[in-house]
Amino acid sequence: MPVPQELIGKRVEVLDRGWIELQDMMGDDLAIVNAARVSFLGESKGPERDKKLLFYLLQHRHTSPFEQVEFKFRVRAPLVTWWQWVRHRTFHYQSVNAQSGRYTPFQDDDFYAPQAWRAQARTNKQASAGTVSAQEAAELDALLQEHYAQSYALYRQALERGVARELARLFLPAFALYYTWIVKVDALNLMHFLQLRLSREAQYEIRVYARAIYEEFFRSALPWTAEAFERFMLRAE
Repeated sequence: MPVPQELIGKRVEVLDRGWIELQDMMGDDLAIVNAARVSFLGESKGPERDKKLLFYLLQHRHTSPFEQVEFKFRVRAPLVTWWQWVRHRTFHYQSVNAQSGRYTPFQDDDFYAPQAWRAQARTNKQASAGTVSAQEAAELDALLQEHYAQSYALYRQALERGVARELARLFLPAFALYYTWIVKVDALNLMHFLQLRLSREAQYEIRVYARAIYEEFFRSALPWTAEAFERFMLRAE
């Protein structure tokens, strides 16, 4: 059950300027099964019994075999997304490498512009609910673009005056900036991430990346695991 080769290098567009790309992957559903059977030096016993064992493992939380599969993604996302992403200890810090504004200057199109202005939820301090009016949205769009243009002009001015990139970036609206990262995670910890970030309660800017990972990569690369994940982790919520 090898990884579909068309997945390696595949890139999926996310948000207005973001994307996610599967750079590499190690393992498949059978690798998980064989890792479980190594305890008594067993091997594959055919698709039906192998799949049944995999389901048993996840249902009863015998989860270490799922750590035998790893994904490596290259991701371009705004900092408002990364702030939600790196809060997960499941994406271990030693497995994350990011673009640095100290080395590479930002461009004038490196800012995130939301497609809709969500309104603050009345009953949940950390969530949104619905959107503002069309008139307010148009005014906010204009204000945001003006803010970006002014901020970037000040950033460029600082650079032209010889200010170091690491300080010139203070003029930029940090949460809006797009960064490119490489992240590596095993299948078990990726499922924990997806369980939280596929939720309707998750912030939109992280939820769309979680959905892209799951629908475009995880489900195709690990069909048995994805089926078990939906049954025993997503539906259990």
